[in-house]
Amino acid sequence: MEIFYILLFLIGAIVYTMYKGVNIVPQGEEWVIERLGKFNRTITPGLNIITPFLDTIKVKIDTRDIILDVEKQEVITLDNVVIITNAVAFIRVTNPRDAIYGVEDYKQAISQLVKTTLRSIIGEMNLDDALSSREQIKSKLKSQILDDVADWGITVKSIEIQDINPSESMQASMERQAAAERERRAVETQAEGLKNAAILEAQGKLEAAKREAEAQVALATASSEAIKRLGEAMQGGELPAMFLLGDRYIDAMEHLSKSPNSKLVIYPADLQAAVKGMIGGLLHNNRQF
Repeated sequence: MEIFYILLFLIGAIVYTMYKGVNIVPQGEEWVIERLGKFNRTITPGLNIITPFLDTIKVKIDTRDIILDVEKQEVITLDNVVIITNAVAFIRVTNPRDAIYGVEDYKQAISQLVKTTLRSIIGEMNLDDALSSREQIKSKLKSQILDDVADWGITVKSIEIQDINPSESMQASMERQAAAERERRAVETQAEGLKNAAILEAQGKLEAAKREAEAQVALATASSEAIKRLGEAMQGGELPAMFLLGDRYIDAMEHLSKSPNSKLVIYPADLQAAVKGMIGGLLHNNRQF
């Protein structure tokens, strides 16, 4: 009976030893093995045999691309503006030994390195440059941390800048500035419209004055011609002169009656005598000349 228990114990020990010694590493992982507390080797995907009780699995490293989210932080630009920015880094562990023994926590170390480097880069830029130069910031950031992370057995595949936004107070100030700029443009547009309208109105008045002057000249020319012909007609009788002057007299009285300042227009009782009086005055003047 004792022999049975001994055999059972030996079989159990052998099974347990095999269980501890035989390891299957899945694809996308590498395991760091220590022997008596010291680094021994790194086992790769597949079937691996380790020495039970002497070798232990220190850590299982994911060798696929790791998405590392860098938390938001406040950064002060060269022109003393506070902006809030964050990033995301795509990294891969290429040397598990350096990643474990080269730094305490490689994910935390890379996150802090990205944050401090990002603050340094943006701190040398103005606000406008920082908001419009994501590609430039990303390129500088990646190039400046490559040497540091290489010592930790890490490769940086890519770094993307997720957000670069002014702080809430700065956004409110920018909105007020934009509103003031829009108001200024509206005032300038209105002033420009009023100026153009005034110019057009002045040009219209000038054109109307020119046309009025031309009409006055034409009217004066016609009157001169009429007076000339009137003088010729007077030598042959009073009827043509009376007709012309009577027509002008009636036309003048009609315009006078349409004037807004006129209230009452009185025609002479003897219109023919009035016209003859004007003709007599004209004849008297002609004789004097």
